[in-house]
Amino acid sequence: MSFWEKITGSDLTKEYKAFEARAEALPAEHLAAWEQIKVRLSPYSDITGRNLMPILDGALGLLEEAAADGQSVHEALGDDVQGFCAAIAGEEGAKDFRDKWREQLNKNIARKLSRSGG
Repeated sequence: MSFWEKITGSDLTKEYKAFEARAEALPAEHLAAWEQIKVRLSPYSDITGRNLMPILDGALGLLEEAAADGQSVHEALGDDVQGFCAAIAGEEGAKDFRDKWREQLNKNIARKLSRSGG
């Protein structure tokens, strides 16, 4: 990846378009789940979204395998798509906005406590 691609994100655009092309081949139920997964994972994105690309690739691969094996979305992901997304994002170390804010708040409090001697 060149410096220009990294700055502009053009490499991500190509990769994302490839994901969408793969997703279009899925059955309707699996395609709907893909759309939900993208929405549910978006809060875990860093500024560029680069950290989500391997997670999205894995989730799409799981949906492709489930469709190929004749499994329903329920069989592949379970009842809770949001919980599934939180679990796979957590495994990869991705943090949502609330986690980031909590971490920053804890740092600020620790810094103030260390200054006050408390």
